Amino acid sequence: MAVITESELRKHFRNQNLKDVAVFETAAGTILTPSAKSFLTDHQIELRYVKSPTTAVDIPAPKKEIKLQITKNLDTEPQTEGKKRFRTLYGGFLETKPEHMTHLYGNMLVFKDHPRILFRGKLDSLETKLLEAQISCFKLNMTKLVEDLEEILQFVRRIVRCEVLSESIEEFHLLGMTHKELREQSHFPKKYFGLEHFQPSYEMGEAVVVINALRTLTRETELLAYQAFKKEHGEAEREDIIRTLNRLSSLFWIIMFRIRVGQYNS
Repeated sequence: MAVITESELRKHFRNQNLKDVAVFETAAGTILTPSAKSFLTDHQIELRYVKSPTTAVDIPAPKKEIKLQITKNLDTEPQTEGKKRFRTLYGGFLETKPEHMTHLYGNMLVFKDHPRILFRGKLDSLETKLLEAQISCFKLNMTKLVEDLEEILQFVRRIVRCEVLSESIEEFHLLGMTHKELREQSHFPKKYFGLEHFQPSYEMGEAVVVINALRTLTRETELLAYQAFKKEHGEAEREDIIRTLNRLSSLFWIIMFRIRVGQYNS
């Protein structure tokens, strides 16, 4: 039984424009590694099993012929009896969406425990906790902190958009700081705030505890991002998202230092 890896797929498609490829056909019974399936999903390429023993990996077709085959598939699929509405990550189509599946993008369905769906759920939880933190800080009369949390909330929603639409996260500023400045201030608090790194305590007040909870949740979100975008040999496909979440957790450290030195006092 043949096994196709992500590396073999990349080698197979290296001379093709992936935007022109809609279908990848391989012999029935062939096994694709998880990272290989993710590669096809991320490039919106349908996996289709055929009875022919010849696979696309073993005998690459000329680029022009591939485009013609794809055009034929796209033209004829909607004309079949009982039009198929949804594509699945593992090949094939469904007329209705099962409850145990959800949209990855477009009409592509995956199981609800797919790593990217779990990651999106954690981002949703992070948004919720940011809103709760704003309420807590509002009750503490920390108006400036509420405003800063609103900027962070909108930034997290931008991360959600970039992940769903496969948009890259370009250079950014958060609370007036670049990603390099965020890293610098969180690593050297003595230089910027006159304080050493510390273990949070209830004695530091409600605001510090609330922001620390956001920091730890952001770290959990970062780890899920890595799991969602980890490739076959451990490197990550969306390093921009992982780096952004890492800097966001650094920002929450900075906010805790600011709280402790009185920068958010009314």
